Amino acid sequence: MTTPTTTGDLQAVEKLKEASARLRKELSKVIIGQDAVIDQVLTSIFARGHALLVGVPGLAKTLMISTLAKSLSLSFNRIQFTPDLMPSDITGTEVIQEDRASGQRQFKFLPGPVFANVILADEINRTPPKTQAALLEAMQEHQVTAGGKRHPLPVPFFVLATQNPIEQEGTYPLPEAQLDRFMFMVRVDYPSAEEELRIIQSTTSVRTTDVQSVISGEEILALQELVRRVPVADQVAGYALELTRRTRVSTGDVPDFIKQWVAWGAGPRAGQYLILGAKARAVLSGRSYVSGEDIRAVAHPVLRHRIIVNFSAEAEGITSDKVIDKLLETVPRAKEA
Repeated sequence: MTTPTTTGDLQAVEKLKEASARLRKELSKVIIGQDAVIDQVLTSIFARGHALLVGVPGLAKTLMISTLAKSLSLSFNRIQFTPDLMPSDITGTEVIQEDRASGQRQFKFLPGPVFANVILADEINRTPPKTQAALLEAMQEHQVTAGGKRHPLPVPFFVLATQNPIEQEGTYPLPEAQLDRFMFMVRVDYPSAEEELRIIQSTTSVRTTDVQSVISGEEILALQELVRRVPVADQVAGYALELTRRTRVSTGDVPDFIKQWVAWGAGPRAGQYLILGAKARAVLSGRSYVSGEDIRAVAHPVLRHRIIVNFSAEAEGITSDKVIDKLLETVPRAKEA
C-alpha cells in the first residue's frame, strides 16, 4: 500500500490542514456556530462521500451548503424536492431537435440540475421514492443513464441533502438502500444562546459578507487521492470492523443490548466509511496516520442511519445514537487510540 511518507505528500497534508482552516474562516463569515456540523461535512467531502443533514427549519442547513460551494470554487445547483417532482426534473431528459440544414430530427440530451459539482437536495424526504431513486445512480456511479447512453457527471461530485425530522405529513422516508449511500448523517442542533444572539444581530443589519474561493476542484481531487493513501494500522482497521460487526444481531458474539434493541445492523459500507472518514479527519488535523480516536469521532455520523432499532427500543426511547454510545463503551479501543 502506498503511504503519504514522501516530502510531497507530507506537504500536501499540511496544505489540506491549512485549506481546512481557511474554509472554516470563510464559512464563519456567514455561518455562526455549528462547528461540529462543518467539520463533518468537510470530512465527508474530502473522503469523497455524500452527507445528509437532519435538523429542524431555520438552522442554516441550506445556507451552509451554498456558502461551502462558493468557498470551494465549485458549480452548485439546488434542487427543491416536492411531491410532484419527476426523475427527469433531476437527471435531465431527451428532446427531439431538428437540424435546420438537413431537416433531420435527432434526440438530444438536455442535462438536468444534477450536473454540477455540489448538489443541494433540499428536503429530500418530500418527494416520492421514484424521484428519490433518481439520485441513486448519480451518487454511486457518478453518472446518469438516459436513452441507453451514459452521461458522466462533473468531478468532484457531492450530494448534500437536507431533511426535516419533525414533519410527517406529506413526507416519504428515505429507503434504507438510499440512506446507505450517504456517508454521513449529520445532526444539526439548535445554536447556543450566545450564538443565537449573534445570528439575530448579524441577519437583521445591512451588513453583507463576500465569501472568497479557497480551493479549486482540481485541488480537491488531488487531496481526495491523498486521503486514500493514508495508512491504517491493522489494529485500527480491526477496531472499525469490530464496531460494525457488533451491530448485527445475527452475527456471532454480539452484546446483549444489541439483541435487545437492534432490528438490523450496519452493512459492510459502514466499515468502509469509518475508515475513509477517519482518514479524512486525520489529514484535516494535519496527521498522516489514523488513530482509534479518529474512528470513534466518525462513528455516530457513519452508523446512526445504518442501525435500525426495534419496537422495544423505540418504546424505551432508545435511539440509534444511544446504541452507538453504548457500543463505543463496550468495544475495546484500538491500541493506537
